[in-house]
Amino acid sequence: MIRIVLADDHAILRDGIRALLAREADMEVVGEAANGRVLLDLLATTPVDVVLMDVNMPVLDGFAAASLIRTEFPQVRVLVLSMLDHENYVYRMLQAGALGYVLKNADITEITHAIRTVAAGREFLCTEIGLSMLQRLVQQTPGSSPGYGPTPAAARSTNPVELSGRELEVLRLIAEGLTNAEIAEKLFTSKRTIETHRQNIIEKTQAKNTAALIRYAMNHGLIE
Repeated sequence: MIRIVLADDHAILRDGIRALLAREADMEVVGEAANGRVLLDLLATTPVDVVLMDVNMPVLDGFAAASLIRTEFPQVRVLVLSMLDHENYVYRMLQAGALGYVLKNADITEITHAIRTVAAGREFLCTEIGLSMLQRLVQQTPGSSPGYGPTPAAARSTNPVELSGRELEVLRLIAEGLTNAEIAEKLFTSKRTIETHRQNIIEKTQAKNTAALIRYAMNHGLIE
């Protein structure tokens, strides 16, 4: 039996994941935590095999929590479940001690496969992240052959950064002048989630402000 702790500051998400994992005969959710500090306190008293953990959490975030788990509870495997798909977050979490990384838009089959893989001590990256990294690698390889992706120069001129579908939605709503709260309401999500998407977009495009971001989007055909 794989003993799992869910660490995420959104109770409704924890409830949903717990319900889905309850269908798996070889898995048991033995605890929940709304932040990294509560998670560490829980690990001190509860036998756990895998922590399914978000990156953005209050009090103690995923980076700090994963690093402390690696030091204080080396037998516990950390699997990240996050909406943050930028490779910088993936690299940082893996460096902090996470063994796997899955996006929240993955289906339950991939999530349960990731849990079993990590529980067995093997690394795991979800399909979407793996393909994204492979595509970036191909685009950055000098002298890429036709049929295997554009050359670096061509890639920069047509699509210098890769935004997820939800990031494109957020970007277009920003361009319409909506606030984070208004975007959150329109997309049926939290304001904090939109703030995270906005920060990801800014980091990817390296825009210094909203005006520069919109100008970038227009120049590259992301918005009209």
